[in-house]
Parts: sequence; structure tokens; C-alpha cells
Amino acid sequence: MTIRKTFASIAAVLMLGTAGFGLSIQAASADALADITKAGTINVGVFADFPPFSSASADMSLKGYDMDVAQYFADTLKVKLNPIAVTGQNRIPYLNDKRVDILMSVGYSKEREQVIDFAAAYAPYYIAVIGPAALTVKGKEDLADKSIAVNRGTLEDTSLTEAAPASADIKRFDNYNSVIQAFISGQTQLMVVGNDVGAQVLAKQDALKPEQKFQLLTSPSHIGLNKNEDGLKKAVNDAVAKMLADGKLDESSKTWLKTPLNPENLKD
Repeated sequence: MTIRKTFASIAAVLMLGTAGFGLSIQAASADALADITKAGTINVGVFADFPPFSSASADMSLKGYDMDVAQYFADTLKVKLNPIAVTGQNRIPYLNDKRVDILMSVGYSKEREQVIDFAAAYAPYYIAVIGPAALTVKGKEDLADKSIAVNRGTLEDTSLTEAAPASADIKRFDNYNSVIQAFISGQTQLMVVGNDVGAQVLAKQDALKPEQKFQLLTSPSHIGLNKNEDGLKKAVNDAVAKMLADGKLDESSKTWLKTPLNPENLKD
């Protein structure tokens, strides 16, 4: 999922053929918020293996940043949360077919906006430069003469290549495990990954004391819903605003992303 923005446009265009024809039907449908309240359940589409946003815990229930937000929303509506596992390929058809009421972790794109609506951004997604606390790196210019691990051919690779000075030693690997191992073993001084991957490293490497140095690109996650559902959209937006105001989003960020929430990271 770290390279999701790379494929967002392609996936959305492919889905236009299967999802686009349902828009006129949705416009005439019953109010989704009223349906959720009447059923006493909200069906939320989530990725089942997307740590730290959502993944199976020891008791096999889904836990993570996304699940915190989804549970808060269900509690606000006083309904039961029913998480439904989705994939990048089926989640928009699931939403358009009303197999789910909302989708978590949806990156905005103009192509997707043709078939679904977007509620408020609630989760930060960004590409960050990560390095040990002992190494001073504050901006792009500090990447000069540094060795940096990155996953070959990804959005991280493109962003780093554009930002790094010519003297930076960019070492490209074929998967994230190799990127992380190169950084942890000292083969490189820095690594560039999405904050989902970065959170796992920050949580486990006490001796190395890795930290986020700065961000190369920001693209926050939104909650997706069907078009013409103004009541549901307002309820979602109100819940996200309340979580932001009372510190609940910050708590979840510290717990799951291992860093305080910066509200600037919720801006597209």
C-alpha cells in the first residue's frame, strides 16, 4: 500500500466501467445514514492486512489507526461496527454495490472522484526520510553525500530522485524488507519509505533510535462514501473534526504511527 498513489489512477479508471453505471441509481436511493441507523450496524470496508492502519491482532480482531477511527464513528452513531475486508481491486465496487457503507484509507484522485465521494481526510500518509537520531538531517540539502535506501520504481524512489542532490548515494532495492534491512544493518545511513512502513521500524529499533527527519510528499487518507449521501458525509466530517479537536486522532497516531499527529499532514 505504500505505493498506492502510483496505481490510484490506473485502478480507478479500470473501475469506472464496473462502478460508473450505478451513479444514477445511487442518486435516487434511500438515505444511507438513515439506513445505517435503522439497521443498527455500519459496514466499513478496511484492508485486513495493512499495519499499522488495520491488521489482525492476537485475538484475530482487526486493530489499528483505521479501526480506532471506524469504532469512534460507530460509537458516535450508536451502532455496531462491522468491518469488512476489502482489496484495492474490489473496494470501490463494494461501496457502489452497498456491500459497505464507507471505505477507510482512500487516497484522493480526480479519477476516483468520478465514482465516489470523499469525506474529510483523517489519516496522514506521507513519504519520509528516516535516519538514526544521532545523524543530523533537516532537509533535502542534507542528503548530500549520504547513502539512502529506497524501494526501486516506487513513488518513494521518484520523490527521492527528484529531491536528492547529485552527490547522494541512492541505493535501490527490490522490496521493502531489503530497504529496511539495509538501513538497520548500517548498509545505508538513511531510508525513504511511507509512514506506514516507517512506523513499524520506529516501533522496533530501540538501539538505533530511528526518527523521521523530514517529508518528501504528503497525500492524506480520506473516508470514501457513495455520491449524494450528504447526511452520511456530514456525520463523518463532524466525527473526524471532533476526533481532531479532542486529541483522539493524535492519540491514535502516537499509538499506531509512533509519532504525534501533525494537522498539516491532513491537507491534500
